Amino acid sequence: MMITLAFQILLAATCCCSQLPDRFNLSPPAPPEGMVWIPGGEFTMGSESPEAKPDERPVHRVKVDGFWMDATPVTNRQFQAFVAATGYVTIAEKAPTLEEIMAQVPPGTPPPAPELLVPASLVFQPSKGPVPLSNHFIWWDWKPGANWKHPLGPDSSIVGKEDHPVVHVSYFDAVAYAQWAGKRLPTEAEWEFAAYGGQKDVPYTWGSEEFSEEEPQANIWQGQFPYSTTKKDGNMGTTPVKTFKPNPYGLYDMAGNVWQWCADRYHVSYYKEEAQKGLSINPKGPSKSYDPDEPYAEKYVHRGGSFLCHKSYCKGYRITARMKTCPDTGLNHLGFRCVK
Repeated sequence: MMITLAFQILLAATCCCSQLPDRFNLSPPAPPEGMVWIPGGEFTMGSESPEAKPDERPVHRVKVDGFWMDATPVTNRQFQAFVAATGYVTIAEKAPTLEEIMAQVPPGTPPPAPELLVPASLVFQPSKGPVPLSNHFIWWDWKPGANWKHPLGPDSSIVGKEDHPVVHVSYFDAVAYAQWAGKRLPTEAEWEFAAYGGQKDVPYTWGSEEFSEEEPQANIWQGQFPYSTTKKDGNMGTTPVKTFKPNPYGLYDMAGNVWQWCADRYHVSYYKEEAQKGLSINPKGPSKSYDPDEPYAEKYVHRGGSFLCHKSYCKGYRITARMKTCPDTGLNHLGFRCVK
């Protein structure tokens, strides 16, 4: 930064004065409402833990600049204000077209039944008993009428849940809200750096100790997934955003409650490419998406885990855990938070 002569003179004057005039006070500006300052710095991104999945490797050095981050995921109350101000209609409230669906599947895939092409979203449906955990389709239901206002279907509502995180928002919906709010989605690197909260070599936002069902540190699954819960209130869904303690930076729900969209596309080999740079500065993700499980579908990253994560199936509440979803998809355990 170039320092002007006038500034040098004023700085030298501090030898004779007790302090600079108020107009030269260099303290940081007041924080935007509901946001906390993340100081930025270098860290090791990814994990070599035995629990880490292949796309969390190899670890690599990353540097991010400082930024403001929402202290909580965006709530129903906040999203409702956005919709009231703009008239925005989410993707879950619109019927998908056959062209949109077929573009994401291999050639020759049979088209879906016409009755499925209606406004709908994916809703978790607990099984009646133990089921194979290798097939997640067992506990997801394509529910007509499910959207951010009706998270469990047309007969449900968000009345009384204004402080719960908004769900059934696609990547495109999250971007639209962020632009309206004068913010943006965090990069994956920013999200992971913030989740650590200044801690090093810890697997969870709360530290190193394992999740405790007796004194839970986050809203994740308790009991036998996906059919039985041991939670005292029997809740299998979201909780208000400040129910659990924040991480050391003052960020709530960086583990559990809802997964959170990031700005980055997902590519299975992205970390390998980043590791070759030595130090990656403010990375913004790959230019193209690729998931070998669904090679025709573009996907974006989301982080943090949700109320459906359990050690028997998905420890997505680990800081380095990654998940990916098509940008037009909504689910009742997927939300977002913003940065600026």
